[in-house]
Amino acid sequence: MTRKNGAGNGQGVSLSGAGQFDDDVYGKSGAFDSSIGPAGDTDDVGMSTDVSMSSRQYTASQALVDEVRQQGPEEDPFAPYRRERIADRETEYQARRHNRIISPERADPFAEDEAPAHARTYSDVMQDQAIAKEKNELLRKLQKQQQEEAEEAQKRGAAGGMDTQADAPPRPATNTAKRAAGWDDEPATSQAQSATSGAAWDDSEGTGGATSSASRWDAPTPTRKKSRWDETPASSTASSVTATPTRKKSRWDETPASTPTNSSMMAATPVNYGATPMGAAAMGMATPSLTAEQMSHMTPEQVHTYRVAKDIDERNRPMSDQELDTLLPPDGYKILDPPESYRPINTPSRLLSATPTPMAGDQGFEMQLEDHDKSRFGVTTLNDDSLPALKPEDEQHFAKLMEDVDESQLDVDTLNERRIMKLLLKVKNGTPPMRKTALRQISDKAREFGPGPLFNQILPLLMAPTLEDQERHLLVKVIDRVLYKLDDLVRPYVHKILVVIEPLLIDKDYYARVEGREIISNLAKAAGLATMISTMRPDIDDMDEYVRNTTARAFAVVASALGIPSLLPFLKAVCRSKKSWQARHTGIKIVQQIAILMGCAILPHLRNLVAIIQHGLTDEQQKVRTITALSLAALAEAATPYGIESFDSVLIPLWQGIREHRGKGLAAFLKAIGYIIPLMDAETAGYYTREVMVILVREFQSPDEEMKKIVLKVVKQCCATDGVTAAYIRSDILPHFFKHFWNQRMALDQRNYRELVDTTVELANKVGARDIVERLVDDLKDDSEVYRKMVLETVDLTLSNLGADDIDSGLEERLMDGILYAFQEQVTEDRVMLNGFGAVVNALGTRVKSYLTQIAGTILWRLNNKSAKVRQQAADLVSRIAVVMKKCDEEQLLNQLGVVLYEYLGEEYPEVLGSILGGLKAIVSVVGMERMKPPIKDLLPRLTPILKNRHEKVQENCIDLVGRIADRGAEAVSSKEWMRICFELLELLKAHKKAIRRATVNTFGYIAKAIGPQDVLATLLNNLKVQERQNRVCTTVAIAIVAETCAPFTVLPGLMNEYRVPELNVRNGVLKSLSFVFEYIGEMGKDYIYAVTPMLEDALMDRDPVHRQTAASVIKHMSLGVYGFGNEDALIHLLNYVWPNIFETSPHVIGAVMDAIGGMRVSLGPNKILSYTLQGLYHPARKVRNVYWKIYNNLYIGAQDSLVAHYPTIHNDETNTYRRAELEYVM
Repeated sequence: MTRKNGAGNGQGVSLSGAGQFDDDVYGKSGAFDSSIGPAGDTDDVGMSTDVSMSSRQYTASQALVDEVRQQGPEEDPFAPYRRERIADRETEYQARRHNRIISPERADPFAEDEAPAHARTYSDVMQDQAIAKEKNELLRKLQKQQQEEAEEAQKRGAAGGMDTQADAPPRPATNTAKRAAGWDDEPATSQAQSATSGAAWDDSEGTGGATSSASRWDAPTPTRKKSRWDETPASSTASSVTATPTRKKSRWDETPASTPTNSSMMAATPVNYGATPMGAAAMGMATPSLTAEQMSHMTPEQVHTYRVAKDIDERNRPMSDQELDTLLPPDGYKILDPPESYRPINTPSRLLSATPTPMAGDQGFEMQLEDHDKSRFGVTTLNDDSLPALKPEDEQHFAKLMEDVDESQLDVDTLNERRIMKLLLKVKNGTPPMRKTALRQISDKAREFGPGPLFNQILPLLMAPTLEDQERHLLVKVIDRVLYKLDDLVRPYVHKILVVIEPLLIDKDYYARVEGREIISNLAKAAGLATMISTMRPDIDDMDEYVRNTTARAFAVVASALGIPSLLPFLKAVCRSKKSWQARHTGIKIVQQIAILMGCAILPHLRNLVAIIQHGLTDEQQKVRTITALSLAALAEAATPYGIESFDSVLIPLWQGIREHRGKGLAAFLKAIGYIIPLMDAETAGYYTREVMVILVREFQSPDEEMKKIVLKVVKQCCATDGVTAAYIRSDILPHFFKHFWNQRMALDQRNYRELVDTTVELANKVGARDIVERLVDDLKDDSEVYRKMVLETVDLTLSNLGADDIDSGLEERLMDGILYAFQEQVTEDRVMLNGFGAVVNALGTRVKSYLTQIAGTILWRLNNKSAKVRQQAADLVSRIAVVMKKCDEEQLLNQLGVVLYEYLGEEYPEVLGSILGGLKAIVSVVGMERMKPPIKDLLPRLTPILKNRHEKVQENCIDLVGRIADRGAEAVSSKEWMRICFELLELLKAHKKAIRRATVNTFGYIAKAIGPQDVLATLLNNLKVQERQNRVCTTVAIAIVAETCAPFTVLPGLMNEYRVPELNVRNGVLKSLSFVFEYIGEMGKDYIYAVTPMLEDALMDRDPVHRQTAASVIKHMSLGVYGFGNEDALIHLLNYVWPNIFETSPHVIGAVMDAIGGMRVSLGPNKILSYTLQGLYHPARKVRNVYWKIYNNLYIGAQDSLVAHYPTIHNDETNTYRRAELEYVM
């Protein structure tokens, strides 16, 4: 028997014969070397690629390729931890802020000093703007003219080509036949047409033209479709060879020229400046490195690559002899000479990361070592240790701080500039203490520095594209504090500040918008209305819509800061401007933004605001009419439900407008009407609703999504008014409404989904639940799950609001059938189906009894599903319908579900386990402890280990269930089991969620009531020794709950005995417990006040301020509880211990002491406290007087009338008469 070898010969491979390659694995063996060469090249970069075999033999399997393809884009694991820059999340519109320039300072007409020569006046700004407008208008006209000429030439060329084609003689068959339009032929045109058309390809240089019969073979060079690679490179000397015809220049054709401006570091091809320096001339030259200016123009990716490369060079640099001497001890080591046969590896120079410097007659090179401490990892450390490190993007702003200069030799202006730079660097990059100090110094020395140097450095920083949110927040805070100090000195710089701050008003971050409004508000108060108007007036009719938008929002902030009346004359003039429609548009937009910003505060000025903008409804410009309607809508929304009389003048133009407009204009007019109609009385609202409903019904079928949204909103607003009847809605609105809106496409539109549901629910509130459910119930079986969810959510909200009283039996059956179908057929489980199912079952109440068996079967089947979300949803449904099942007397079914849920307590997914516990809790609550299946004695031991679960949902539901059992069925469980649970509950006191801690504390009270307080109290007192404060505080609350539940006398002895333990935490915990105890037991404290007085005496004399603070808190609650029970002697005794603490400086201690004195005022009466207070009101020391006057003020606020009888009597003297008869002060 022979073994096959190779393709099929019957010969085996002999031991001494030459082996062969497996051709089916490696391909043909001729492509491989059969031996390794003795002089192998170490350079693997230049590996030969001359391999003949196919690369597909080495690819991964198709399954792996498909898996990688399905994984999508690779995620950055550090993305959540990387700080996002503002520029990264800006839209294209918001990024237009970088197009604005920070204008030069402007002259202040109100300043006493003469304005600087370079300051621009209002007339200069307006003149420049007029020139810019003329330039833009001229450019627009030229562009339009060129476009018209091009179109006309194109038409003439098409017509001329047709005429030529008709008049030309027939060409030979070999030269026609689709050749004219081919890539290798020029268009065949007559000589006369070539001369008149002037196209680039008509005339070759020096040939004088071409005839119409010329073919491509007649030309010396074959002509074909032009390519930019076709042109002959021009030589520096004259050539007799005719060059290829030149084409239109492209900006990509030329190498970018090197300019001294701030250009990219790799903008141009290097110019040949001569040979590489060698020898001594090259000794002092360092390896080229990036300058600070070049790094400032790098992208973040380039900066990151540069940092990594720099770090690699730093880590892999060779160690010097000095470094080796510091690492290794000097004794015991010997430096060996390399062997004579050693030859260093000649690594190719292109693999080196540093540039070699050649030496004359010398081989090799020496690496230039950098200063590693200054710029490691791309962060520059300054010479001044008090300053934080510089980021690469900061170097263009703080480059002067990198220079070593003698500050004593600098002039005042330069020195101030450096000081401001240092302070701003500390604010931007420093630590919180450093930042706080720098902020204080900038605000204190703002007037000394002056507004010019400050804003010239702060504002460019705020415009930097690499700025982060935190850095912007800090710099805005600097501007805020500086504005407060500079006051009216900021007037020349108002426009600069607005250019930087206005973009904050359209930021997506709410807090950034609030900061922007606050800065502009403070700026308006500092600069005054006249300066703000003169500064912002040129921007109102700016050519850029972005500038006009942000200016309108800034004017609204100015109006809110300085008052609407002061701005009304200016707004009236702007809105009636005849020079430009942009000014009218911006003025009306200002009114809209004022309404949005100020809300109901516009009511006193509503009539004036409407009168200012009402003419815009009939303006010649469509955009002005649209913004006028939107402004009226904003005014009506802000004035709701008042102010209809102010809109009388615009009702007729609005109703005429909805008949004349289409598209966005109609949408704006409808929006205004939708907000005005709810302000009317019932009869008028009904009339106008009928008028506008014709237009609305017509627009129901509009394909525009924005129009649909507005139409739905207007229908909702109109139908909510009292003047619209249910019969009118049923007959005129509902048929068209459901025909055009209730379809699958609307369910997929996330913007209009919510609006449609809300509008339908509003219609249901008018016509009743039956009409809406009747039209929607069959859609519960629709094939689209998203649409089914929208239907079910609407039914849920409708039945929750109105109930199911008008649902008849037939509709009820269809409704339950549809809900069961939708619930069972869902693919993605979420809260919509669950909430809808629970709402329908609870709304139907006992009428759902006949369907409970089917519902329970569905729940049991889904509890067995392999999907965790399906099981969780089924368990949640049990908790939703348990009450209804009890009402329907389905206790047996409930117990069956309880047994199943009990069996699933071993669930591994915590979300599902939490839902199962919630279902058990609902069943236990409605069935009761005695009839519960499984029995409580079996259920509780299963819950004890679950208490160790750290998932919040599991903890909350489990502790609620345990607490309910402890409250109602504690006798079914042994005391040992309850004590075991007590120990587990101690861990729950550390929970983050407050509801869990509250439930745990209450459970301690239930357990103490069930098994007695002694064992529980011992456990809790022992827990006071732990270090965690939250645990101790919760323990003190639990002790107070136990005291309230089991009577205070069972707890106080052990508590007071524990106070003797000489441990600070324990004693503080005991006092804290007493505070909660007296807060909870209230008037029962009268029986225990004398018992705890000695302990409180000791605490009030303790050196620890926390002791005194907590004891004062105890006295506050105790004195409020015993008011009117005759314990004044003990309280006065304690007051004598409290009073010396009024001079405490700790805010917590003084707060507790003042609260204790306030409690004493209630229980002892204000006269006693007044007698203590009078002695220090006129003390010679101011600090003493301040404290006493603070107490007197609190006393005066709390008991003003009661103090009259207790003021001291002051007798008349020779100069003054103090006593007044009662008749005198009555009269």
